[in-house]
Amino acid sequence: MRPSARIPSILAGLALAVGGTVLAAPSAQADVKACEQYVAQHSPKTTEGVAEACYQGHNGNQPSCSASLTAVGASKDVAASACNAAAP
Repeated sequence: MRPSARIPSILAGLALAVGGTVLAAPSAQADVKACEQYVAQHSPKTTEGVAEACYQGHNGNQPSCSASLTAVGASKDVAASACNAAAP
């Protein structure tokens, strides 16, 4: 294969590899939003501090996430499920 023909095929392969990586990478915000939405649906009176707690859950600090959500009024079951939704 001539060098001039190899360059476009290499670039095309690289573009496909990078594009696949971008598509496969999960969005951090989506996990936090899923947690917030779960709390909003299952414990509508709990609003203050939910985003912070869900962010903690997304960062892998599940005990802190659950404790924070129960402290602001969510039940233990709702807090556990919401924090699991935030986990990466």
